[in-house]
Amino acid sequence: MTIHSVVIQKLLSTNSHISKQTVTHHMKQFAYGIRNKQVILDSDKTLICLRNALNFISCLSRDPSSSFLFINTNPLYQCIIDEMTVKVSTFNPERANSLWKMRGFMTNSFSPKKFRSRNKKLVFAPTRLPDCVVIFDTERRSSIFREAEKMGIPIVGLVDSTTPWEYYKKITYPIPANDSAQFVYLVCNMITKCLMLEKKSKDTVREEVKQIDEGTGESKVDSVNDEVLVIPYGNLAPLSEDIAETKQILDKLVVVRFSGALGENMGFGGSKSLIEVKNGSTSLDLIVKQIQSLNSKYGCNVPLLLMNSSKTHDDVLEALEKYSSSEIDIHSFRQGERTQEKLSFSEGGDGDWSSDHGTQFLSLMNSGTLDVLLSQGKEYALVVNPDDVGATVDPTIVNHLAQNSIEHCMEVTPTTSTSLMNFMASSLQGKFKASNILIVMYDKILFISSTKKFKFIDTRNLWIDLKAIKRLVDNNAMDLSKPTPTSKVLFSYFLDSCAMQLFEKTIGITIPQSRFLRLNSTSDLLLLQSDLYTSTQGVLEQDDARAIPTNPVIRLGPEFEKISDFQSRFKTIPSIIGLNSLEVIGDVWFGADITLKGKVRIAVDPGVVLKIPDGTVLEDEEINGPEDI
Repeated sequence: MTIHSVVIQKLLSTNSHISKQTVTHHMKQFAYGIRNKQVILDSDKTLICLRNALNFISCLSRDPSSSFLFINTNPLYQCIIDEMTVKVSTFNPERANSLWKMRGFMTNSFSPKKFRSRNKKLVFAPTRLPDCVVIFDTERRSSIFREAEKMGIPIVGLVDSTTPWEYYKKITYPIPANDSAQFVYLVCNMITKCLMLEKKSKDTVREEVKQIDEGTGESKVDSVNDEVLVIPYGNLAPLSEDIAETKQILDKLVVVRFSGALGENMGFGGSKSLIEVKNGSTSLDLIVKQIQSLNSKYGCNVPLLLMNSSKTHDDVLEALEKYSSSEIDIHSFRQGERTQEKLSFSEGGDGDWSSDHGTQFLSLMNSGTLDVLLSQGKEYALVVNPDDVGATVDPTIVNHLAQNSIEHCMEVTPTTSTSLMNFMASSLQGKFKASNILIVMYDKILFISSTKKFKFIDTRNLWIDLKAIKRLVDNNAMDLSKPTPTSKVLFSYFLDSCAMQLFEKTIGITIPQSRFLRLNSTSDLLLLQSDLYTSTQGVLEQDDARAIPTNPVIRLGPEFEKISDFQSRFKTIPSIIGLNSLEVIGDVWFGADITLKGKVRIAVDPGVVLKIPDGTVLEDEEINGPEDI
C-alpha cells in the first residue's frame, strides 16, 4: 500500500469527505459528487490543499521569530488545540510565546483603550502581529477574516461546501473538509509534527555544517555572519564594450532550468513550461531565445540543462525538436537518471528522486556532470525557478560574480514592489539579516504588509559558483549515493537564503518586478498575454506607457481557472496598461478590444450571465450586472 493510500484512508476515517447538503459555486471544484443528499468532497484535493498549507506553515516556521494565531470559538475543539500548543511549547520552548489563541482583535493591538472610571490603558492583544492565522471553525463567520485581510496576514482555514465566496476568497490556504473533531485533531497533530520536524531539521543542518568544517576546529555556523549584502541591480557595473571580454565571461556560464512541474491546476496536462505565454512562445521558448541571442551576439557557448520529470520528459523532448538545427547546446535529463561522462541524454528507468529542486540539482552535479562542466571551463550556473517566466540570463550579473569572487547569489525583489514603485528598491541596499528575506512558497507568494519583518522575496533564481559546489562535494557534504533524511534536509535549504552557511560569500541582487513573473494561474496568464508586456529576444519587458512600474493585481474567479475556459471567455485579451486591479467573480464573458483602467471589479450573482460588449472601456468601476455597463 502506498503512502498516498494510507493518508487517504486516514482522511476517510475522520469523515472529512462528508460535507453539507448544498455546495456553493466556487466550492464545486472540490466536490466529488452527492450521496444520500450530502455533498462528498474529493479526498485527493483535500490532501493536496492540506499538504500545501502544511508546507507553508513549515517554511514560515523556519524563522524562529515567526508567530501563529489559532482561532477557535468551538468549545469542542479547545482541548485539542490546547494539547497541540503544549506539545510544541515543550519540544520547542522558543515557540511558547509565538502560539496565540484568540485574546481580542488584531486591529486593536496598537490602539490601547481607557476605562472611563480609571485612567488605565488596556491592550487587547500582543503588540506584535502574527505571521499566520489558522482558523478551525470558519462557519462561525469570525471577524478575524476582515481583520487579517486588512493587516495583510495570510489565513489557513478549514472550509466546507457551503462556505460563502466573501470568506473563501480571503483564505490564502483553504482546506476543504468536514470540520469534525476527528479531522481537527488530525490537522492539529500534523501541524505539531511539522513544527517539531522543522526544529529538529534546523538542529541537524547546523550539525552537518559543523562536520563540514570540523577540521579547522571551529564551527562555520557559529562564525558565519548572519547578514546578506543586498545590491540593487542598477548599481552593478556595466558590461565592457569589448565583445571579447563579455564572450569570455559568458563562456563560463551554464543555465539549469527545471521543467518537471505540471500545469494540472490550470487544466494543462503537460509541463508548465510548455504553456503559451506570449505571441506563441512558451516559457521554455523564451529561455532558449535568450541563450540563442547571447550566443549569436557574443559568439559564446552557453549550454542549457533541462531537468524533467517522468511525466514531462517526452513532451519537452518533442518541443525541443524545432531547435535541433540550432547551434544552442541543449541537454534534457529525466529525474532519476545519472548522467554519463558526456552531456547527452541516456535511456534509463525512473528513479525515486525527491521533488525538491535543490536535491535534483545536486544529484545532477554529484553524478559526474559537475566534473564535465568544470573541464569545459564552466564556472557559474544560473538555476532558474520553473515558475518564473521573467527570468533573464544576464551577463551583467555573471560579470559581477566573477569580479568579486562571489559563490552564491540570490535574485530578490522588495516586498514593497506590490504597492510602491520599483524605485523604492534603490533605498533597500546594504546588509540585511537572512530572516529579512522571504522564501517563495510553492504555488503562492506571500506578501507581508509589515516591511519591518520581510524586506525582500527570494525569487528562487540562483547564481552559483561551480567550484564552490565542487569543494562541498569533495568534503562529502553533498553525497547522494546514500541519501539520508539528514542530507535531504541539507539539500532542502540549498536553494534558499539559509545556503549562506555553506558558501564563503553570499549576496542578494534586487531585480525589478518585470523580471519576476510567475505562472501559477490563469490570472498570471492574463497579465503575461496582455499588452502590458512585450517579448524582445526572449526577454519580457514592461510597456513604457505604463505610469506605475508595478504590475496590476488580477484575480479571476473559478470560472476562469482552466486554460480552456480562460481562452473561451476572452474573445481577445483586454488592454491593461492603465489597470491597477481587476477582480472577476461569476459567469462573465469578455468581448474584443476591451480596455481596463484603474480599479475594476466585476461580480455577478450565481445564475446571471454577463457579456461585456466589444470595445468597452471600464475605468474605476464596479459591475454587478448588464445595467452597470
